[in-house]
Amino acid sequence: MKKTFLFVLSVMATVTATAQDLRLWYSHPAETWTDALPVGNSRMGAMVFGGVEQEELQLNEETFWAGGPHNNISSKGYAALGEIRQMVFQEKFGEAQKLIDGTFFTGQHGMRYLPLGSLKVKYDYSALEKVPTTLESKRPSYTRSLNIGTATADVNYNVGAATYSRKVFASMTDNVIVVRLETSIDNTLAFSLAYDCPKELNPQVSAKGATMTMRCHGVEQEGIKPALNAECRVAVQTDGRVKALNGNIFVSNANSATLYIIGATNFINYHDVSGNASKRCDSMLKKAMKKSYNQLLDEHIRKYKSQYDRVCLNIPATKASEAETDERVKNFNTNDDLNLVALLYQYGRYLLISSSQPGGQPANLQGVWNSSMYAPWDSKYTININAEMNYWPAEVTNLSECHEPLFSMIDDLAVTGRDAASKLYGARGWTAHHNTDIWRVTGPIDMAYYGMWPNGGAWLAQHLWQHYLFTADKDFLRRHYDALRGTADFYMSNLVKHPQTGWLVTVPSMSPEHGYDKSGASIVAGCTMDNQIAFDALYSTLLATRELGGNKAYEDSLVSVISQLPPMQIGRHNQVQEWLVDADNPRDEHRHISHLYGLYPSNQISPTANPLLFQAARNTLLQRGDMATGWSIGWKINFWARMLDGDHAFRIIRNMLCLLPSDAVAKDYPNGRTYRNLFDAHPPFQIDGNFGFTAGVSEMLLQSHDGAVQLLPALPEEWKEGCVKGLVARGAFVVDMDWQGSQLLKARIVSRNGGTLRLRSYVPLKGKALKPATGTCPNALLAPAEVAKPRISNEITPQSPILPRIYEYDVETEAGDVVEVERGV
Repeated sequence: MKKTFLFVLSVMATVTATAQDLRLWYSHPAETWTDALPVGNSRMGAMVFGGVEQEELQLNEETFWAGGPHNNISSKGYAALGEIRQMVFQEKFGEAQKLIDGTFFTGQHGMRYLPLGSLKVKYDYSALEKVPTTLESKRPSYTRSLNIGTATADVNYNVGAATYSRKVFASMTDNVIVVRLETSIDNTLAFSLAYDCPKELNPQVSAKGATMTMRCHGVEQEGIKPALNAECRVAVQTDGRVKALNGNIFVSNANSATLYIIGATNFINYHDVSGNASKRCDSMLKKAMKKSYNQLLDEHIRKYKSQYDRVCLNIPATKASEAETDERVKNFNTNDDLNLVALLYQYGRYLLISSSQPGGQPANLQGVWNSSMYAPWDSKYTININAEMNYWPAEVTNLSECHEPLFSMIDDLAVTGRDAASKLYGARGWTAHHNTDIWRVTGPIDMAYYGMWPNGGAWLAQHLWQHYLFTADKDFLRRHYDALRGTADFYMSNLVKHPQTGWLVTVPSMSPEHGYDKSGASIVAGCTMDNQIAFDALYSTLLATRELGGNKAYEDSLVSVISQLPPMQIGRHNQVQEWLVDADNPRDEHRHISHLYGLYPSNQISPTANPLLFQAARNTLLQRGDMATGWSIGWKINFWARMLDGDHAFRIIRNMLCLLPSDAVAKDYPNGRTYRNLFDAHPPFQIDGNFGFTAGVSEMLLQSHDGAVQLLPALPEEWKEGCVKGLVARGAFVVDMDWQGSQLLKARIVSRNGGTLRLRSYVPLKGKALKPATGTCPNALLAPAEVAKPRISNEITPQSPILPRIYEYDVETEAGDVVEVERGV
């Protein structure tokens, strides 16, 4: 008589969550894609569902995109530019927007990131029928977990008398995704492998011996023919029997099995697709299979931890921290589980390590994970904030090498963007608009309302300058100087004198995805964000030029243009104006708060150098409200940290940590901003909110943009005790801190580069060689921006901020020095 095995799922009593054991865990398999657990090594990503009867690993390869090499530069744009500018200056915004739509767009709006299909592992438990009935069955149990300290996903459960386990990791050293399957009773591991791939990709699946091969092709999009093909191989090593049949692989009578999964395409770079996916898979698979499973695992963990272990955030765990991860999110705002902040913080670092490694592509809108043939916003690189937000944590959380794929993309765009500058604007240098993709397109995308924004390249290039400020790596600055300078050259040759004000402005442009005109148009001239980004491009290029030896004539031209930029303005609602005109609506809670780019990520709005602007920025934040889409909440955490208001920043964190069980029930959870697997919910899923969160918490703990290394600048009152180790400040200082009673207790700072270390604290400090600071900090890597005083509406009396008392000290350091300080009296 055939036996039926019931898969009863219950919580394993051994699961706990502590500051040292940071993992996501669940007592049931994933029901939806945003329940599944992500693993990745930048080249490949997998979502692990953890099923009992069938496991699914949904796969991605970072270079598998639609279309092929091209650039979307219109041949009609430049001829219409003069007329468009005239319309804008005449405030015919709707007409200008209509003309832009008809002349600046090619019909190609960037290609989409494609999935690689799914590997299905279907279990056969019939071998358990032969297990002697005298062998007592174990209590049914199930756990699914992701250990972010080792970058491994595990599934463990009982069926009858047997315990089954799976471990999945994306090898950081050998490119492959590895799956280890085991059973506790000899010869009771049996399963089949099948590959499921979207039919639009024209997949062909074959199996021979112990290897399965899936080959597929990219797709056409918007008239751009597919140039990519992809291959995925799955190889099996086992002590059981293996049979290949009809494209499937069957394993039986095994104690254990190891699956090696590798994917590749023919992509070499944005203009070269002459690679060979089959040869790449063959080479990488052979190399990996020469190593034992334990060797692969050990080397992977060692490499991963060499990055991950640089930073530790400890916020004490409580009894509530022992609950399943989705329950922790669900109950976060009603209990004392502050340790969940540390988990989500380190999860952001885990995701960045897993999706962005040297030699690879940058993390896109979904990192490296996507299951859809039509991903939201094509899962491209949205460079009017989202792609930049992905990399906000890179330097401060000690993951500089994870920044390298973005630098590589910037270098590519500095080439393709020359066509955008010259052919669309008649300008020098290079530019990109609000979106790009793997083919490094630089023309405007979508429509004028969203895409007529020629500042994406300049914002991206600020990451080059920031990397220099954090590392003091002059060789890096020299290598990337041309890309940085190219953004300044674009502004110097594209800015136009405003006929009413005389200021130099970008035109046409808009404040990202937002407008004030009654026509519904967003197109304007010289919005505040444009002016701030232009300032950064020009000013950082000026400083970099001086740092690399100087060019007096070029420096003078930069200074001249900077002096003609519009100053920031404080409007009639005591707010930072979003546009040249005072048109802000204090009841408008739009998700983009673009005009506070100068507060974060830039350093143009300072509490000490520009206190009236600082207070106006606070008013803007209050007017925009505390709730928003997921990524916007991530930005607001950083904003409130820069406002030195830790309690308000934590209020924003609480808004992010609201559970959304799935997109299918989003209407029932209007405030849901975190999925069960801790992915950020726009909704839908966008990974930038995860990275914005991690950057924001870092900004609450350490700031270094305003003339000093400020310790615990925005620590919430509720975070009574804790410690953080390994954060990096500008000037190349590595900082460890402990706090008690919501105040700094002690700090240890390692100077990687030497130079003056200026410390800023809310409590007096004592330590060897510490002396009270006077005057401006001599360390240029910590210097604030020198911006013009704001213009103030004559309808208001400007407000001054209430700032906490600070203590400042200087220490002269040499490379390798360690500075230790503690709370004084």
